[in-house]
Formats: sequence, C-alpha cells, structure tokens
Amino acid sequence: MLKIQYIITVLTMIKNIIFDFDGVLVDSEVLVARSFCRYLSERNIEFDEKEFSKFAGKKTIQVVSELSSLFNIPNKQSFFNDIMSLANNMYSNELQAVFGATNFLKNTNHNRFIGSNSPKERILRGLKKVGIDNYFNENSISSSDLGGNPKPEPDIYQRLIDIDNLDKEETIIIEDSSFGIQAGVAVGVKVIGLTAGKHWHEDRSDRELFDAGAYDVVNNYEDMLLLINKL
Repeated sequence: MLKIQYIITVLTMIKNIIFDFDGVLVDSEVLVARSFCRYLSERNIEFDEKEFSKFAGKKTIQVVSELSSLFNIPNKQSFFNDIMSLANNMYSNELQAVFGATNFLKNTNHNRFIGSNSPKERILRGLKKVGIDNYFNENSISSSDLGGNPKPEPDIYQRLIDIDNLDKEETIIIEDSSFGIQAGVAVGVKVIGLTAGKHWHEDRSDRELFDAGAYDVVNNYEDMLLLINKL
C-alpha cells in the first residue's frame, strides 16, 4: 500500500510552472499605476493608486480607453503615448523583482514558462533588468504580441500547453489578477493566486482571486513553494 501511494505521489508531482509576468515576477503593476496617477494629477484629476487595482491584468490600451471615457479625455492616442513614456521611464529606472521571486527561482528546478499580456520584448527587457533572465528560455515565453487574444481569453496559456506539450496535471500557473486566473482556469490548469506584489495594498482582498477560480491564494513566495510541494 505504501509503495502504491509513493508511485502516485511521484506521478502527480508538479514539473511545470507558468508564471504571469507583471506583478508576479516583476513589480511593474505599481509603476504603471503611478504613471496613470501622475498623468491624471497633472490634469487636476484625482485618481488614487488603490483605485487602479480594478484594472489589474488589463492591457494598457484597454485602461487608457476606459479612463478616457470616465474622465472625458479627448485624445486617446496622446494619452496612451504619454502613459507609455512615463511607464517606460519608470520601468528603466525603478523596476524590481517581486519580493521573494529571485530566491524562489534559485531554489526550484521546475520547467519554467511565462504567459503574459505584455509584449515579448518588454518581458525580456524586464527579466534582464531585475537579473532573472538566466532562469528563462526565450522560447518559453508566450505573449500577447505573438497572436491570439489577451487574457482573460485562454490563448496565451493554451499556446504554451500546445507548443511545449505540457501535461496539465503536472503544471500550475501563478497569477496575480482575476483576468489571468480566468485564462488559466479556462485551459484546465490549477492556478495559484499570488499577492506578493506591491500593488496588493491592504484594502484589496484575495477573495477576488478565489472568485475568479484560483485553486489557492498565497501572499509570498515561501508559502508558494510549500504549497507546490504538497500538490
């Protein structure tokens, strides 16, 4: 009986981890929020960083479109260009890895992948900026600019599963947004919510991630490792 139980444990052990990028590996979500807040403040529009949490996981162009309508900002293209300029400047000078991410990567040997709404070039630049590019192969990245629909549609994750022939039972996805979790759940993979990023302020509840379908939610990478080892 013990021998059978051991075999089952080995066969169901997690071998593949698919990471979201923004807010999971790098603390970029908070920089994007600050960019929007600065832009709006310069135009005497009150908008708090905490309010930006409702846009978590959305592409920048989607956020620009919604805020343009909300605050009657006439020129969406100019709005978008200014936000990208502000965000890229912060990205180049202030970007950091999410706390605990680097040690997690150092202390695990799973097959690693990235599935993100961000363009591939931006992902590669961010990985190098925070010093974790050596943990990922360029071909293991699935991004929105490679075709298909962005999250919450499942295309980005489905591409990784199909191309790399990943066994769903041996794979988990780590996400920080409800949109991302919905995308992962749609492809039939366990999704674990992570709230370690700086954009997860005290007023936000992990309930939004559970409601989106998260298998579980943890608030740091140490607990993430403990949870994965139990799966």
